Amino acid sequence: MPWSTTDAAKERVKFILEWEKRWDAGEGVTNISELCREFGISRETAYVWLRRYRDAGHKLEALQERSHRPHHIPNQIPVEVSDVIVAARKQRPTWGPLKLRAYLMNINPGVQFPSVSAIADIIHRNGLTRLRRRRRQRLVVPSERPFAAATGPNAVWCIDFKGWFRTGDGCKCYPLTLIDAYSRFLLRCEALKDPDTPHVRRVLDSAFQEFGTPLAIRSDNGPPFASTGAGGLTALSVWWRRLGITPDRITPGKPQQNGRLERFHRTLAELVREPAEHARAQQRAFDHFRYVYNYERPHEALGLKPPLTAYCPSTRRYPRPLEAFADPDGTPVDKRGFIRWDRRRVFISTALAGEMVDIVPDEDRWAVSWGSILLGWVDDNRLDRGLILPTRKRR
Repeated sequence: MPWSTTDAAKERVKFILEWEKRWDAGEGVTNISELCREFGISRETAYVWLRRYRDAGHKLEALQERSHRPHHIPNQIPVEVSDVIVAARKQRPTWGPLKLRAYLMNINPGVQFPSVSAIADIIHRNGLTRLRRRRRQRLVVPSERPFAAATGPNAVWCIDFKGWFRTGDGCKCYPLTLIDAYSRFLLRCEALKDPDTPHVRRVLDSAFQEFGTPLAIRSDNGPPFASTGAGGLTALSVWWRRLGITPDRITPGKPQQNGRLERFHRTLAELVREPAEHARAQQRAFDHFRYVYNYERPHEALGLKPPLTAYCPSTRRYPRPLEAFADPDGTPVDKRGFIRWDRRRVFISTALAGEMVDIVPDEDRWAVSWGSILLGWVDDNRLDRGLILPTRKRR
């Protein structure tokens, strides 16, 4: 024989029906205490059920379970504020509660927004939480070359290419990013078809005209920023030095030394996850992203203020006269990168085409340098070897 099941609502109905039966049999008189003992409830509970039953016009629906939620919550977040938070999250799906709160307080100065944890709860309740796989924590290796020189805007700019991807039409896109190390201001975010010197120089020429020139530009050791040739020079780095800009190259294999740009690329990765149809559309997306990043998006390293609040253009305006790096009476480098030495041609570097190099005696060899940069040596007895490069130490 199966067990008989019941619940609180059914017991209330049984109690009321039994009470009505005895009330009618006793002509308006019943023993409440005896009835309560039979059902195992107190007299106060019985009178509550009877009052609810009578107030509802003798309807059994009044005995159903009621919500215990309070009628008034003094600290409840207004619906209007919750709607603003939800709309902002939908507009900026990659921003966390901390950035959303700072952004909303900045554009709505007269509105009191809830705490970061409350905003996180609103985002979660509305199904706007992004589920991410938990990553294994790794030991962070301290940088060997911190940004000690980034004491103000335009002291150090950081430049690099984010990994290429294909747009909707199948063409390759190489995003070139340029930020100010101090303020994190995004100077350029350009969709290039080729990561070569002419394209990069065009972008830098535009940035120099708009913001002036920095004291140094930090980059990795890949082309077109550096090379394995004499002095590690490229046509781009030679142009920088002539403008009075110091190329600040990181240690090979140490991307954390350019950590501010690497961290920015993680933010940019959210945008390029779904590429545009073609290069022009992708550039429009980059331009919109650059505006939001500089003018609206709060940055935790800047006290939850956008980068624009910490940036100002450089006082070193552009165009500016090119500096002479070698003795005007030195040895010229032809357009193919060779010099004339003892009736023979010795290759120096194509990056120095049209420049002058200094050649001075150094023991039994001749030292070749471009300004303060030692390029290598020329040995009269071994001219077939060409320029002897300095030995690079492994790190």
